[in-house]
Amino acid sequence: MFNKILVANRGEIALRVIRAAREMGIQSVAVHSTADSDAMHVRMADESVCIGPPSSAQSYLSIPSIIAACEITGAEAIHPGYGFLSENAQFVQVIEDHGLTFIGPTAEHIRVMGDKITAKDTMKKLGVPCVPGSEGGVATLEEAKSLGDEIGYPVIIKATAGGGGKGMKVAQNAAEMEKAFQTARAEGKSNFGNDEVYIEKYLTTPRHIEIQVFGDGKGRAVHLGERDCSLQRRHQKVFEEAPGPSITAEERARIGKTCADAMADINYIGAGTIEFLYENGEFYFIEMNTRLQVEHPVTEAIFGVDLVREQIRVASGLDMTFEQDTLEINGHAIEVRINAEKLPSFSPCPGTITQYHTPGGLGVRMDSALYDGYKIPPYYDSLIGKLIVHGRDRPEALARLARALGELIVDGVDTTVPLFHALLAEEAVQRGSYNIHWLEHWLETNLSDS
Repeated sequence: MFNKILVANRGEIALRVIRAAREMGIQSVAVHSTADSDAMHVRMADESVCIGPPSSAQSYLSIPSIIAACEITGAEAIHPGYGFLSENAQFVQVIEDHGLTFIGPTAEHIRVMGDKITAKDTMKKLGVPCVPGSEGGVATLEEAKSLGDEIGYPVIIKATAGGGGKGMKVAQNAAEMEKAFQTARAEGKSNFGNDEVYIEKYLTTPRHIEIQVFGDGKGRAVHLGERDCSLQRRHQKVFEEAPGPSITAEERARIGKTCADAMADINYIGAGTIEFLYENGEFYFIEMNTRLQVEHPVTEAIFGVDLVREQIRVASGLDMTFEQDTLEINGHAIEVRINAEKLPSFSPCPGTITQYHTPGGLGVRMDSALYDGYKIPPYYDSLIGKLIVHGRDRPEALARLARALGELIVDGVDTTVPLFHALLAEEAVQRGSYNIHWLEHWLETNLSDS
């Protein structure tokens, strides 16, 4: 087991890793930019190292600075959290070249799953169901139009190196193909330095279902059920729950086994999430995230496991503490992502927290790095907290979420808390009968600037 690990991240996820390490008797090292000198993760860690100015490119994305922090402090392993360098294969390779351990999958697995075309091809070969579409990159408009006719409209054009909703455009018919194709390529080039795109059938009313997988890197892997992340705004998740209200036990077992078997076949190590669009009882692979997800707490809640602890264990060479037949779902869990944003525009709202009070009680968890007087910097993602609730069933979890939101106080900045109060009053949310487009339509009607 490691004696000391470095956490290459900030905010609530850095705290999450530091807490797991402390429970395991492992010392932690926090890295931070000059803008985060007073951040909670810096205060909570055993040691801290300033690695650069506020700009992410010069701090949290600076591989030489992070490696130097390891050498200075004697950290043996690096946990990347999510975002930043968590899915950067070059980062993993550099870590290994310096005799350190990356707490996550191999560089090769990150590389394969980081390219959507390669990932889709790999998953097909592993028996994972995929969305009908192009076999590889689509280079010309003529090829794109031909594929559109072959697959059938609507289709979606995606940048192969895309993510976060960037480089994705829908063509409802042949007349819209040229603009969608050119726009997706341009966004891919400007955001990711790669203008290659591919084309898939566009499902009209799908849900977003993701399967949590975990492997030991020795040919053994399990799944920990699914999460439903269908409530999204601009392809960004805002509300996640487990288990999915639309998934049957038979469907869960079938797709879960498919995913676990695929991960075992490639000797995957650590936590990963295989994401699907789900429509009419069928699952269609869209991408794999080779890291811990923002919404991992809902899985932890219903299975009673600590995924970060397991990540650290298997990275050090130990076995997983669970097997497939020992994993049983207990109740229902929901997470809402609370951002420092001004409604209805959802524009970032940095500022000073004048009062912060977290909700409590049975089945309530708040993952946040806020404290009274904390100044939210304007340089990073606007996520400031995750409120997670767990109940015996979905109705109890929804009631608990409403109660917890009523107790939460975050003064000094605007937040997205009012959005969740409004959503919980909606019949579709209460029933769990929505798809990935529902929230966008609801926002247009209920939360517009007009």
